[in-house]
Amino acid sequence: MRHIALSLLAVFLFITPATAQQVYTAEPSAQQLQDVPVLLVDIRQPQEWVETGVLPNALLLTFNGPASFLQQLQPHLQPGQPVALICRTGNRTARAAQMIAPSLDVPVIDVAGGIFRLLDAGYQPATPTRAQGCTIC
Repeated sequence: MRHIALSLLAVFLFITPATAQQVYTAEPSAQQLQDVPVLLVDIRQPQEWVETGVLPNALLLTFNGPASFLQQLQPHLQPGQPVALICRTGNRTARAAQMIAPSLDVPVIDVAGGIFRLLDAGYQPATPTRAQGCTIC
């Protein structure tokens, strides 16, 4: 199953390995992020979700350090399902992916360029919802 999921990611996201084992960097489109079977996690702050909008299938979970993040992420993980992290520009996800990958048994994808890259490409974001995890919506 893990091999199949990673193969799908390679085809749809054109992933390239980063420095740590199981961490990949990708520049998928918004549509690819919605179509590919990954757990998409938006790690920005709640105010950022409101300001720029979100991908409709994203779990909104602020990254405030690896231990608390992994604890909150755990109930959402599915066996073999890769985790894709998105932030505003890609800087936070690059660091966060490196921190959490050693604790996970699935590939972690750093969505390069973040939501700003998607907005620049014409993506029209959704309004964040409480169901996604937004605490101020």
